[in-house]
Amino acid sequence: MISRLKDRVVGSTTDLFSHGPQPLEHTLDYAGDPGILGPGSVSWRVVGDASAFVAGIRALLVQTAHPEVVAGVENHSRYRSDPLGRLTRTSAYVTATTYGAGPEVAASVALVRNAHREVKGRSERGKTYSAENPAMTAWVHNVLTDSFLTAYQAYGRDPLSPEDADQFVLEQTRIGALLDASPLPTDAGSLRSWVCDHAAIAPSAAQRDSIDFLRNPPLPPQVKVGYRLLSRAAIATVPPRIAAVLGVEPGCLDDKVGAATVRGLRWALGSSPAWHVALVRSGAPVPGGMFRQTLLTGS
Repeated sequence: MISRLKDRVVGSTTDLFSHGPQPLEHTLDYAGDPGILGPGSVSWRVVGDASAFVAGIRALLVQTAHPEVVAGVENHSRYRSDPLGRLTRTSAYVTATTYGAGPEVAASVALVRNAHREVKGRSERGKTYSAENPAMTAWVHNVLTDSFLTAYQAYGRDPLSPEDADQFVLEQTRIGALLDASPLPTDAGSLRSWVCDHAAIAPSAAQRDSIDFLRNPPLPPQVKVGYRLLSRAAIATVPPRIAAVLGVEPGCLDDKVGAATVRGLRWALGSSPAWHVALVRSGAPVPGGMFRQTLLTGS
């Protein structure tokens, strides 16, 4: 019965990320390639944990606080008509750049660059935006990095030491540099200050529309309950200044319920199969008891 319950959770979760190409399907063709971060990186541990589900929701929430960035999403993204497709593409980018072999990283970055070329316009406050603007790319990348770190420190398997937290941020600058993001803070404290004190943060109509969508996305009924718990866990970690702009407020037990939800996901899912297959590809030892899902590869 326990095994069947775990399998149901795995199936429901896997279905969410199956609406597009799988990023590491042929990664074992690159035997011995450690990728740009490598098996000894802090990033493989952080991104491979179940707390990454909270991180993804948090990043989407916080990113909407930048009026020009959210205008680009509102005006050029298909997230309303194809939310699971967007989720799959975003997840594929994070997976490929974190765990992929060198050629897989390059291909993923090229796809993003190509998609960004047409994302240009003007926000409601009259400022121009471009997805190729290094400062706007930095907002998206740095918020994602900060969200992974914050979620892991709050809900991860084992909180990072200050030294490992700084190392994680430094590792993530390698990915941001591939998209010419600038600036890229190199330690956890600088990153948190950069995000929290960012001068561009302001409310906007596009932000309110995005938040409304994120509050009640069109997910399967069996997934929506878990999503709401994870969403509340994400809100509990948003800095007060940004939470005020977003119009969200944490409940008194959201962090505790969120922690229990993440523990349940970790129990059912294990660590990311992308981490597992990257360890196999690179020839690194695979720790016992960490993985239970099928390897993400067709090779």
